Amino acid sequence: MKNKDGISRQIWVFFCSIKLTVYLLVLLAVTSIIGTVVLQNGSPRQYIDLYGQGIYNLIQVFDIDDMYHAWWFLLLLLLLCINITVCSVERLSLLWKTIFPDQVRFNVNRFLKSKSSQTIHTTSSAGQLLDPCERWLAGQAGPVIRQTDGQTTYLYTEKGRWTRLGVFVVHASVLLLLAGALIGAMFGFRANVRIDEGNQIGQVFDSKTREPIPLDFIIRCNEFEVSFYDSGAPEEFRSNLTIIEDGQESVTTDIRVNHPLRYKGINIFQSSYGTAEPDTVKMQMVDNQSGADTVRDIRIGETIDLPDGAGQFTLQGFLPHFEFRGHDLGETFFGLVTLTGETGFQIGLPTRFPTFDKMRKGRFTFVATDFEKRYYTGLQVTRDPGVWYVYTGFILMILGCWVTFFMSHQSFLLTLAPQDAGQTRVVLSGKSNRNSRNMTLKLKQMATRLENQLNKGE
Repeated sequence: MKNKDGISRQIWVFFCSIKLTVYLLVLLAVTSIIGTVVLQNGSPRQYIDLYGQGIYNLIQVFDIDDMYHAWWFLLLLLLLCINITVCSVERLSLLWKTIFPDQVRFNVNRFLKSKSSQTIHTTSSAGQLLDPCERWLAGQAGPVIRQTDGQTTYLYTEKGRWTRLGVFVVHASVLLLLAGALIGAMFGFRANVRIDEGNQIGQVFDSKTREPIPLDFIIRCNEFEVSFYDSGAPEEFRSNLTIIEDGQESVTTDIRVNHPLRYKGINIFQSSYGTAEPDTVKMQMVDNQSGADTVRDIRIGETIDLPDGAGQFTLQGFLPHFEFRGHDLGETFFGLVTLTGETGFQIGLPTRFPTFDKMRKGRFTFVATDFEKRYYTGLQVTRDPGVWYVYTGFILMILGCWVTFFMSHQSFLLTLAPQDAGQTRVVLSGKSNRNSRNMTLKLKQMATRLENQLNKGE
């Protein structure tokens, strides 16, 4: 049992160390710099191109590509939380009786040695001044304790004893900030999803792993609109979204860049857009031998027969951007042409270049003449259950810093000492646990008010 207590005490002393706090803060600062310098959440190819295969392997081992969610970084935050908690408990246990004493006591000699004391001489007797001085002093701070030593009477009061807790409020705010970061990293997510106009989804995909993350509701994209500048650059784009929960439409609203939709702890941001795969396209087929011109409506994945039984054409897919010899040809359809008795071959049909397929010089020339243009909206979907801890932490930090730096525990002693010929010497002394210069100025102001008060009584 003794050995067990000894081990527990050693662990407590280890986490109570200020040196441990400094080491952890330095480590977190250094690793944060690394996380700022090293690309985060990039693709493997980006890391290999930037740093080489060897460094990329090291980056993966220590999760430096997503450092702020790495297990070792979260462990450092957890250790810092424990360290701050233990240090706070250790210090608070020593200050508790000072902050909340069973009985308030004061040391007269501690005040009498003060160089900032203010002295007032009055012709009134100590007995006449006692009650007025006590009422005045109570109005300045709080309840007054009276103590007599021979003919000298001491009146003591204090205020702001609780302000010594300000530093612990700051500690609590730091713990809440760290807890919010830990909770957000462990239980939150950052994901992306693409929704075509008119479609809906019930899951999103993790930004890093691309693993599906199910949602408790369905997001439907009713409509997408984009406006352009004269230069062709997008001016503004917005998505009209509906949240469907338990089969009922809960919310319908527009989202734009920097104007997200927030629903039950989930944040939905507008991040990108593009041209969605169309339902149908008008396909023109020209027989270069006979000159016959045929136009057909065809869907993605559909196969149609070529004129005169010459073969078949299958519309395979659509790309909003097609790179050809280093040039972006824009929206492009892809199809498979299979002539009778021959092996099929793939062709690309950029809608901006209707004569593109003519360069192939085959029997048939294909042109995608018209299609209903539809957009998809790119959404960033995030969940951070620790955000309210962070907000609360910031508020507490502001309050704690205000109490710590702008408020103090102040105590005052008013000494009434009888003099010859019925006169009384009144001495006002004060102590503060911080900013002693301000206390000197305050005592001068208080002494002036007290003297005016006593003169009125006379």
